Amino acid sequence: MKIIVNGQAKNISEGIVLSSLLDDLKIDRERIAVEINLEIIKKDRYDSLKLVEGDRIEILQFVGGGESEPKE
Repeated sequence: MKIIVNGQAKNISEGIVLSSLLDDLKIDRERIAVEINLEIIKKDRYDSLKLVEGDRIEILQFVGGGESEPKE
């Protein structure tokens, strides 16, 4: 079945859950947020939420940043 992940079409198996998709994409779940069809998905649903044909998924990865030394 076809879904959209971060704007890119992707074919996946029927009945796959969100956590399996993240594993397939090698995405660490600790520093991400996932939105499916404009709904933010809580982490405790990743293992049970089945993806369906046409789902639009956005995966946002958080990274640290900033300056290492303060400016004077």
